[in-house]
Amino acid sequence: MALCNCGSGKQFESCCEPFLVGKERPKTPEQLMRSRYTAYTLHDADYLISTTHKSQREYFSKPEILKWATTNTWIKLEVLWAKEHQVAFKAYFFDENLQAQVHYEKSDFKNENGVWYYVDGEFN
Repeated sequence: MALCNCGSGKQFESCCEPFLVGKERPKTPEQLMRSRYTAYTLHDADYLISTTHKSQREYFSKPEILKWATTNTWIKLEVLWAKEHQVAFKAYFFDENLQAQVHYEKSDFKNENGVWYYVDGEFN
C-alpha cells in the first residue's frame, strides 16, 4: 500500500482514491484540493474538470490539463491553511526543463447541493 500523493500521510486507498473513483465526495474544500492535486499527479483530467465549478469549466480543457499534469514532475503538496471556502497551498514540482518550481495558490471553492467545486485561485 502506498501513501497518498496529497501529503496527508494516509494510504491512497483511504485518502484520495475514493474521491477519484467516485465512491465518495470530498466533505471539505481541503479534501477537494488534496484530491485535485492527486489527480494532477495521476493525470486524471476528467476528475479535474468534473470538480471545477460549471461557471469556470469553459476556461479549462482536457488537453491543457493533461499537458500541465504530464510535463511536470510533482514532488509534494504543502497545505498552508484551510478555512470555510478557501485553501492556501504550495505545490512543488520540476518543470519540463527539470527546474524546481513552487506553485503558490489561494483557492476558492463553492458548495452546491452538498458537493464541493473548485472555482478559481489567486496565484503568487
